[in-house]
Amino acid sequence: MIVFVRFSSSHGFPVEVDANASVFQLKEAVAKRQGVPIDQLCVIFAGKELRNDLTLQNCGLIQQSTVHVVQYTSRPTQRPASDSSIGILMGRHGREVGTLNQMDLSASASPGHSTDCKAALENEDQGHGSHFETSGSRTYSRFYVYCKAVCKEIQPGKLRVRCSTCQQGTLTLTRDPTCWEDVLEKNRITGVCQTEDCEGTVAEFYFKCGKHPTSEGDTSVILNLITPNRQNIPCITCTDTADPVLVFPCVDRHVICLDCFHLYCVTRLNDRQFIHNPELGYSVPCVAGCPDSLIKEVHHFRILGSAQYDRYHRYAAEEYVLQMGGVLCPRPGCGAGLLPDPGLRRIECLPQNGVGCGFVFCRECKEEFHVEECRDLHIRDTTVNQQSCIINQQAAQQTLWEQASRQAIKETTKPCPKCQVPVEKNGGCMHMKCPRTSCHFQWCWLCSREWNRDCMGDHWFE
Repeated sequence: MIVFVRFSSSHGFPVEVDANASVFQLKEAVAKRQGVPIDQLCVIFAGKELRNDLTLQNCGLIQQSTVHVVQYTSRPTQRPASDSSIGILMGRHGREVGTLNQMDLSASASPGHSTDCKAALENEDQGHGSHFETSGSRTYSRFYVYCKAVCKEIQPGKLRVRCSTCQQGTLTLTRDPTCWEDVLEKNRITGVCQTEDCEGTVAEFYFKCGKHPTSEGDTSVILNLITPNRQNIPCITCTDTADPVLVFPCVDRHVICLDCFHLYCVTRLNDRQFIHNPELGYSVPCVAGCPDSLIKEVHHFRILGSAQYDRYHRYAAEEYVLQMGGVLCPRPGCGAGLLPDPGLRRIECLPQNGVGCGFVFCRECKEEFHVEECRDLHIRDTTVNQQSCIINQQAAQQTLWEQASRQAIKETTKPCPKCQVPVEKNGGCMHMKCPRTSCHFQWCWLCSREWNRDCMGDHWFE
């Protein structure tokens, strides 16, 4: 197989070795090419210095993996020797772990999850050094990422580490990561950088796509809520057992298959039921409605596909504008977000940087700007005074279209008493709930007042 070697942080060169070759044999190939003594070389991969007696496969190296080879003219006493204890990482349960790919972070130790952790560890594969594990007849991936460069989809991932100072993969870890916090939060794990003249001690973790060869800067976004379904837990919605699954960050850790998660998100998008959180952004909670269960990493919504993900971003931007006290241009085909001064009634959608249509409208009723008071959409007189004027046929057709639209809105919807957004009633009882996420006002369809006991007793049903 081909292994890319970065010798003393150079740009790298390929080395062809047998798949069952040892680390010592790789050192021999590098020493011969670079003309340096073999006993001055150490091989660093995925946060550890590899022992000479290990095979490349057992260390987790696959086709076109990148390793760092460092030359010591005289080995410093503060740097670990090649036969040190960090040549093999030790897992939480005391079992040898060949690479960071084998770390089981999905069963991170936290109160209330000891049973899940134990079950996951009992099913963990012991004989593979790659980012896959096998349990029975099924093959699992320990990490999942969104590959934004090549695959454009969710793929198995591989965990890597580098020095936060020099950005080289020559840092050897003092301990292995045991939970997601160790990987996602900064300054939690330290190490010793083997690059000459670098005194870096802080580890920086990142992920790569495991489906294809990757360059040094080709990183992927980790989807830490997606995990292998080792325990065969059924989906909370369809009850089927799938793999992988998404585990909501709620106390009960509800499991949902990716197909149902896709349907759940699209449905909430269609109903504008995503929640705008000042810290997390535009997100959704657990499908069971659990408190404090909003998804933090919004890249999980990449599951929706490119078209729906673009719509998600557009809705998120619109909701942010509304939360900031802004308005959206009501002209069809525009929808630009505007942040006018508070109390300003005349709004102009100024064209800027390719956005904006020039439409001037009233902030209150979202119609073309008018000096007189706004008239309610449902009682507005749509009759036209007979007068002598020149009629533009195109304008006349447009007027008929808008008049028909207003009539359809009048017949099928009522405005929310609180935010005035049109709400359609397509069946059911008289108890209405505004679909707008920033409102959710509950009111009566018949009397247009806030839902109360009188409405419940007098006209709950037709």
